Amino acid sequence: MPVVPKDASEAASARSNATNTLPSATLRLALPKGRQQTGVLALLAEAGISVDLGGRAYRPTVGLPDTEAKLLKPQNVVEMLAVGARDVGFAGADWALEKDAPVVELFDTGLDPVRIVAAAPREFLRPDGSLPDRPLIIATEYVGLTEAWVERRGLDARILQTFGATEVFPPEDADLIVDNTSSGATLRANGLQIIDEVQRSSTRLFASEAAAADPVKRTRLDQIVLLLQSVLDARSRVMLELNVGPESLDALLDELPCMRQPTISGLRGAAGFAVRAAVPRAEIATLLPRLKELGGADIVISGVSQLVP
Repeated sequence: MPVVPKDASEAASARSNATNTLPSATLRLALPKGRQQTGVLALLAEAGISVDLGGRAYRPTVGLPDTEAKLLKPQNVVEMLAVGARDVGFAGADWALEKDAPVVELFDTGLDPVRIVAAAPREFLRPDGSLPDRPLIIATEYVGLTEAWVERRGLDARILQTFGATEVFPPEDADLIVDNTSSGATLRANGLQIIDEVQRSSTRLFASEAAAADPVKRTRLDQIVLLLQSVLDARSRVMLELNVGPESLDALLDELPCMRQPTISGLRGAAGFAVRAAVPRAEIATLLPRLKELGGADIVISGVSQLVP
């Protein structure tokens, strides 16, 4: 059974009187502090959901009806969801796993992708890159994930919990670390070599079990997911418009990647057709020359802000 830290339980209890004064339909949103915040706020803004940090520091105003928000560290987001003090919030999958939190994953934004890795000083490793066969000291913020990794690897290890700047512990205070990394640059700068991948993570939207089971709140949660997904879909596509003669239409359509079917309308004087479709952004470089070869003309590419299938 997941164990909620004492401070999280006490925090939720201390808020009970305040939250009980909110209307039952009020959605209690948790927004992340730290590196995840920029991406999440940009995603919400593109989805038409404004967030005004204002002067209230930890209690921003959100452009959603019947919604109150709070800024929390990602690990605290999953703790507050676990005890029901928050209804929905953004946090890394790593913290949901680390806390073994009973939360419901609604949506993977794909933002801030990181790897949780084990890394050690190069000089500490054997010539083949393996760990020496002796008791180890491992420094990490991810105690739960590290314990599971140690068990899988069959290591004899003592785990030292850290609270930031884990990479500075080796070699004097730890043999190796388990930490998150996006590029590995910080690890390399500290003379550490990745020896194993423990877990992959990205920013997810989670809900409390109670909110996910509440019909009214679940409808609102699904609407938020729809808005977020529309932005991510739009980021991966562009709107393509072109004209084509009647003799080339079928061949061109056979080469045109689109979501369902393109929009086709006749040109004045039966001169041909105008074709419009949302196509994958990643295919534009090869697609445009091919469409030109097939008779496409007057090609226009424009951005898409939101896209709902």
